Amino acid sequence: MKINKKFTVIALFAVSTIGAAATVNKPPEEQYKNLEVLPKNISSKDLQEIMTDDFESDLGVNCDFCHASANDGHSLDYASDAKPEKEIARAMMRMTIDLNKKYFKLKHPVLGSSELVVTCNTCHKGVAFPDGNGQ
Repeated sequence: MKINKKFTVIALFAVSTIGAAATVNKPPEEQYKNLEVLPKNISSKDLQEIMTDDFESDLGVNCDFCHASANDGHSLDYASDAKPEKEIARAMMRMTIDLNKKYFKLKHPVLGSSELVVTCNTCHKGVAFPDGNGQ
């Protein structure tokens, strides 16, 4: 009987350890839908900082500038590509990353990083249309 209790305890310990290890090594789940430039597993904190620092502050716009209204009419559909401004923002993000790689030799430029030399603010300086054409 003592052998059975030891075996049961060891087996339970092994199963719980394997289960815990599988949970720890599990890749982060995708939180957001339809991210094409930003990392699919970006943290909500990092995403919020990019949206507020890079877009709201640097371009002087609110979320609804790029994001379409949801069907309920009271919120935004962040995954929707209905507004062309969203694709323009993606192109601008790609351009910023490319400029930092090519001309400033940053190996892995990340939007929102303090190491970026060229940012949205470099040209926009708080306005959505830096040259004034397009308003």
